[in-house]
Formats: sequence, structure tokens, C-alpha cells
Amino acid sequence: MLHQKYIFKLGFFAITPLTLVLASSCRQDKKPNIIFILADDLGYSDLGCYGSTFYETPNLDRLALQGVSFSDAYASCPVSSPTRASIMTGKYPVKTGITDWIPGRQATNSGSPSDKLIAQPFNLKLDLEEVTIAEVLRENGYATMISGKWHLGEDSIYWPENQGFAVNAGGFSKGAPVRNKTANGYFSPYGNPRLKDGPPGEYLTDRQTDEAIKFIEKNRKKPFYLYLSYYAVHNPMQAKEEHIKKFTEKAESTGLSKVEPFTRDRDWIRPDMSNNYKERIIQSNPVYAAMIYSMDENIGRVLKKVEELGIEDNTIIFFTSDNGGLSTSEGSPTCNTPLRAGKGWLYEGGIRVPLIIKYPGKGKPGTMIRTPVSSIDFFPTILDMCGIKYNNESIDGISLMPLFEKDDMPERPLFWHYPHYSNHGVEPGSAVRLGRYKLIDNFERERLELYDLEADISEKYDISATCPEKTNELYKLLDEWRKANNARMMLPNPNWKGKSE
Repeated sequence: MLHQKYIFKLGFFAITPLTLVLASSCRQDKKPNIIFILADDLGYSDLGCYGSTFYETPNLDRLALQGVSFSDAYASCPVSSPTRASIMTGKYPVKTGITDWIPGRQATNSGSPSDKLIAQPFNLKLDLEEVTIAEVLRENGYATMISGKWHLGEDSIYWPENQGFAVNAGGFSKGAPVRNKTANGYFSPYGNPRLKDGPPGEYLTDRQTDEAIKFIEKNRKKPFYLYLSYYAVHNPMQAKEEHIKKFTEKAESTGLSKVEPFTRDRDWIRPDMSNNYKERIIQSNPVYAAMIYSMDENIGRVLKKVEELGIEDNTIIFFTSDNGGLSTSEGSPTCNTPLRAGKGWLYEGGIRVPLIIKYPGKGKPGTMIRTPVSSIDFFPTILDMCGIKYNNESIDGISLMPLFEKDDMPERPLFWHYPHYSNHGVEPGSAVRLGRYKLIDNFERERLELYDLEADISEKYDISATCPEKTNELYKLLDEWRKANNARMMLPNPNWKGKSE
């Protein structure tokens, strides 16, 4: 039986004037299955096919050879919840109102004397009035499931089963596995109200995959949408002992264990910061590597099951991450080199993510697409792939289908707005990318930064002073976008005690 609130939501969905009739006009005789795999906090450089030599991801590397990869794929926000809402709705975070991870730093220490600015309140749930990709697909005959992380509302009324998912295995309010006196993080017992505990010591990544495979087997004869949202590789850092041993030995044999992995020589590390911030500059953490390895093993299990069931040619697979890798706080388990900074930051390390799409019969296998794309694009792309017509003027994303024919699309700006202090040493701001150029409006330092990403992917050289016309052009574009979307700006902090620099 559908939840009462979900029934209401379907009713709203049916009569909303912005939403036209969801008629299925599939271009294929059989609707394709969709498997959308989302890693948590996985960095751009964390896969073998994206340049890592320490982490091992043979199954994802194989998927990249079978499908297409994207060199310039972006999360719509440098932290989790806003990006996840964008994936669900096709909208920028400023439109969903979810502009920070839920509940955000404001829940603990907003307005600290070290904060020059104060963030305004933001939406702490994905509103039921929002139409999700799961709802549209379910209305068009798809079986729907989430296995894993949700993180889009603290009250259960906003959890996946009321947002279009017929099956919810593990999605609830938390953004990370629960670890306390009664729950053991990635090892059962999980303390997850939407996932029964397994045998003591069962590994969460394995269990998520078990549930996903059961769903695939049950629905193999009808179209399905599986949202396999791994908690990995989010903190806490926990992995299987045999995998930790494997990568500990690898670090020792390669000499990485003897190399200092951190630096504190970064201009973003301010003297007045109370936390002991640092930035990881090499990939060498055995536990983090082991977590990636387990996730890759389990993705291999999913791919094998799809092949065994004979549905490979009719199954489209996405793989990406919700933000950049964690490199500047919380243990800084990974390094995003050659990208600058990591999770929480508007530099490339915080927002550029790996993206692999296997679309049988489309695209040239093993190629890299260089057109900039964003997580706002998944909603319209999936519907286009499924032949489902959907018109809603509030959608910000565009279908990426043309890129499978030719790596060329009309140039468009991509935007970010992160008016928050996070727990990663972050300086709040907004950003826009257009073509090869990216502008950051740094609220903390009250300055504009301009980078030529084709010449300077590491964002070492701010060229705003030498390219004032391009700086002004992009700032005008960014400011107009913020105003058009009623983006909430930060306010002065009356308790601020001094300079940030």
C-alpha cells in the first residue's frame, strides 16, 4: 500500500500545470533498464581509469572501456545533499533550496567568531512537491528501488518511499553509516531504520549490493530503475581487514608509506582557524583504498549479474560521485591531484567528479567526452534514453543524448552557489564555468578569481587581473543567474573578531 503522503504527492503531480502528461513514447521496443550507481565522497582521481595508480578499480575500469567517460563532469555542489537533490530533480540547489548538506554546520556552530559571514537558513528536506526521477519512471511502468544513502530529509515523511521508490533498502536521514554504542558503521549492526541488521560483521557495501541484486533478479522481465547509492567511501574509514592488509603492503612495497602525505602549506589554511587543517598531497591511505576496492568488487557483482540474466544489451549504467574527494579535513583520506582542494570547495577538486555511462549501442566504447556536464543533466538524460516525454520549465539540466553521437553541444554556463561554511576549511562563494574559463566569487575574501581550466587545470594562476573583460563578463553572468534564482546570500557576522587572512 502506498503511503498516504505519497498518494497525495501523486495527485499533486498529476494536476501540476508545469508538468505535462507523462506519456511513454519509447524509441525502443523494450524500455531500457537504468542502473544509477552513486559513490559518496569519491574523488575525481580515485579510479584507475581516471589516473590513480594506488587505488585499484578493475571493474569500473572495464566499465569505462565498455562505455564512455567524461573528463569535465561536475557535481552541482561541493557537498552531498544538494547534489543528490539535483540528481533527483534536474534542478540547481538554489531551486530546491537545499544548498548545504543536511543539517549543515549551522546545526552546531554557525556564527562562530572566526566566521566573517553568516549563512541564511536553507531547506532541510526534498519537498514532496518536487517531482523526482523515480516518480516519473514509476508512473511510466518502471520498478524503482534505492539501495543505500538518501540524506534528503530528517523526517521519515521525506524519505525515499515517499519520493517515488517502491523499495527502500537503507535510505534515511543520515549521510553516513551510524557508528555509536549500538551501531558499528560499515559493519553490522548498522542502526539503520530502513535496513535490517545482517550477521555480525557483515559489510555494508556487500549488503547494499546483495539487496540490489535481489531487486534486479526479481524485476529482470520488466523495466527497472535501480539507484545504487553507496555509503562508501564516506567516513568512518572502515574496511575489510584482508583488503587493508593488501593496500598496506602495497604502500610499503612502493615506498608510499615512507612519504609524508600531508601539507599545511596552503593559502587557504588561515592562522585563525581553530581546527588542525591539512591537505593530503598523495594517495596512500590503505583503509580508503580498501573501501574503494570493496565498492569496485561489488559493482563487478552487479555487472556480472546483468550479464548472467541476459539483460546487458538493454541496461544503461551510470557511475559517478556526489562531490569531490575528501582531501582537506576529517582525516583527509584522499588526494585529488592534479585538481585543487577537495570536498566542500568550489575549486575543481571539490566539484569535478568521475562520470562513466554505458549506453549499449550508443557512443564509441572507451572514449572520453570533454564537454562540461553537470549532475542536473541526469534527470532529462535518463528520461530521453527511456523515450519519456517530460516538459517542465523549472528543469535546469539538458539531455546528454547528443553527446553519444558527437562530442559537441552548444556552449552553456554551469553554475554553483555555496553560501556556507562547511567542516572542510571552506571559504563560501559562487562560481560559474563557461567554456575554458571559470570564475569564483569568494565571499570570505571579497575577491573574484578567474582560471583558464584548459591551460591550468590545477587552478594555480588567478588571471582575473590580467583578463578584466572576461572576469567582468563571467561575473555579470553569475550575478544575473543568482538574482534570477533568488539565491540566498550570506550576511555579516556581528560576532566576527577579526581578519580572516
